[in-house]
Amino acid sequence: MKGIAGNQTRGLLIGAKVICADNTGAKIVQIVQVLKYHGTKRRVPSAGIGDIVIVSVKKGTPELRKQLFPAVIVRQRRPFRRPDGMMVSFEDNAVVLTTKTGETKGSDIKGPVAKEAAERFSRIAATASTIV
Repeated sequence: MKGIAGNQTRGLLIGAKVICADNTGAKIVQIVQVLKYHGTKRRVPSAGIGDIVIVSVKKGTPELRKQLFPAVIVRQRRPFRRPDGMMVSFEDNAVVLTTKTGETKGSDIKGPVAKEAAERFSRIAATASTIV
C-alpha cells in the first residue's frame, strides 16, 4: 500500500451527503465517521480522497437504507495538490461502498476515480472505468 505524499486536503466533513458511485443500490449516503482520524478539540472530523469512512444510506433500495457501511472516497470537489504540483478537483463528491476487508460491494464504478484512491485500494482500481 503506497502512502499519499504530503498533506492531503480533506474536503468532506462529517454529515456531508455524497453520491454513491457504484451499482450496489445506494444513491445518496451521509458520512457518519472518519476512520483513523486523529483531530483536535472542537474540530469537526473531515475526510479526503482515499480515506475510509463509515456512511449511512439515505436514498436507495429499502434493504440498504438506514444501515451503516464502510466506504472509500473516490472524488471530491475541494481542490487538492498532487506531489507534482498539479491541482485536481472533480465535479462532485463520491464514495464507493466496500466490505470490512477492502473489497468493493458493487461490480461497477460510475465516473472517474482519483489516482490516489486507486493506488491505495487495488480492488477499486480493478473495477474503475477511468482513473484520473
